[in-house]
Amino acid sequence: MSKKNLDTLVNRWISRKLFVFIIASLLLLFADLKSADWTLIAIAYLSSQTVIDSVTAYVKAKQSNSLTNMISENE
Repeated sequence: MSKKNLDTLVNRWISRKLFVFIIASLLLLFADLKSADWTLIAIAYLSSQTVIDSVTAYVKAKQSNSLTNMISENE
């Protein structure tokens, strides 16, 4: 299975945040992952994903406002 197919599957079925949580939890249970490492993995991923989501929402809102302003100027 290629990386693109795997990414599509993950996007369709579960969120990436949940996927990271599940993998880290499995490593915590079945491998030698310490609880402190699990916490750092979860915090790092969730923080980075939150920043990405915020920037995406900001850009979409800015584009929407620009489009609205252009339409109102033409009227």
